[in-house]
Amino acid sequence: MDKKHLDLILERDFDFDIREALESGWETYKKVAIYSISFTLLIISLQFLFMYYAENFLFVYSFFLAGPLFAGFYLVANKISHGEQVIYPDFFKGFNYYLPVVLVWIVGQVITVLGIFALVLPGIYLMVGYMFGVLITIFSGLDFWNSLEYSRKIIHKKWTKFFLFGLVLALMNLLGGLLFGIGLVVTIPLTYYAIYHVFESLNLGLPIEEE
Repeated sequence: MDKKHLDLILERDFDFDIREALESGWETYKKVAIYSISFTLLIISLQFLFMYYAENFLFVYSFFLAGPLFAGFYLVANKISHGEQVIYPDFFKGFNYYLPVVLVWIVGQVITVLGIFALVLPGIYLMVGYMFGVLITIFSGLDFWNSLEYSRKIIHKKWTKFFLFGLVLALMNLLGGLLFGIGLVVTIPLTYYAIYHVFESLNLGLPIEEE
């Protein structure tokens, strides 16, 4: 996926079905359920370790580890979409794109927070608008700023629907967290798999390849 391909997505009209995205995400989850649960438990455990034993360094996890870890779900979904066999180390391949993913992750969060502090609505707009930032930098090879901008421009075309999609995902994770946190081992991977499938559906029927 190159810049011209992203421009084509911007030029054409598109739509997506939230229910279909969740169903596709669920089908992906079922194919790698044990791996997904194990990897999610690792992510949650790392976060708790920093929260309780290295609170002053929680930013290290939030800024420098979380992005590449969560990106692993996208890469696994991509392999499954291509009919390739998934092994557990595939979940860690977000670190192969460490610098661009971390830059997208940090800059996206900082700009969103600044938007929320300035006026709440711009922050919410950007939080939704940057949903595809990590996906674009992984699968197009663009730098962090272009990845964020293309994400914002694409999502802007159907922002309200993407907002509803994000709201559904947030509520789903809230429910997962209320079940003593146990539900998160399902809802967290499902969130990223569903987002991947929406992104893939915009790809004009062409396969998404890693850069």
